[in-house]
Amino acid sequence: MTFADEREQLLYATLRIRRVEEHIARIYPDDCIQSPVHLSLGQEAVAVGTCAPLARTDMVFGTYRSHAFYLAKGGSLREMMAELFGKATGCAGGKAGSMHLTAPEVGFMGSSAVVASTIPNAVGAAFAARRRRTNAIVVGVFGDGATEEGVYHESLNFAALHRLPVLFLCENNEFAVHSPRSARQSYDITEHARSFGIAAKRCGAGFDPEVVRDAVAEAVLALRSGAGPRFIECATYRYAEHVGIGDDHQIGYRPLATCNEWRARDPLLNSRACLERFEAPIAAEIEDAVAFAEASPWPTPDALLRDVA
Repeated sequence: MTFADEREQLLYATLRIRRVEEHIARIYPDDCIQSPVHLSLGQEAVAVGTCAPLARTDMVFGTYRSHAFYLAKGGSLREMMAELFGKATGCAGGKAGSMHLTAPEVGFMGSSAVVASTIPNAVGAAFAARRRRTNAIVVGVFGDGATEEGVYHESLNFAALHRLPVLFLCENNEFAVHSPRSARQSYDITEHARSFGIAAKRCGAGFDPEVVRDAVAEAVLALRSGAGPRFIECATYRYAEHVGIGDDHQIGYRPLATCNEWRARDPLLNSRACLERFEAPIAAEIEDAVAFAEASPWPTPDALLRDVA
């Protein structure tokens, strides 16, 4: 695939993730996907912009909403689709599903359904990288709701105390399921991170992968120089419901007008002409991944206890 410039390459990666998730939403009612799904529709640019400045050896720890980060970091689409189908060729042998994707061969170290649980994993990996002098950096991804968990505060404190090479990346879509942040938090997320002595900034344009890339690239440069942990809060918006494939604006907990404001700034919706040539190859790749998943074998009974400590 050739690109006119780096921005086009970033938009291609963002479009690829969106089309994958739109296809997942289309086939989900057929019951071929053996897992609940938390779609990243609307939030794809955060993942693409975050992963763009990273090396293959850098590590990313995700959340239960990690299709976008898995793909942006280089995870196999075939293996992701097979995992969603519950097949043995999936990235976790068909036993993990959508919320527990992993591709350590490209530095996507895993994701978890338990809110905030991968944040200390990211800090531990950064501590190990520091001790081993590998020059790798680690990104811990989490939502705004995770900042309410005790382990989040403990992790920021430990990382700051030991000046670890970890980037805390908060995807702030303003809601924990249906609860707005204003009803849950008395603090400003970015300012609170600074209280630990961590250099922190807010990226308000989480819809634009280039803006996110620039913010993360600055943090990556500081991390590689040994400057200690960094924190970025990315404002973003999920188009779909918290879990599932539907549109839940009719419930009334968030106004449709806000969604339309985000859509009006969405480069995938406003750059259709320059992205049109990518539609066919992306569609072909998705079709191939689905065919691979459909043709793949189911896990055998002896796989049940495999990889269980």
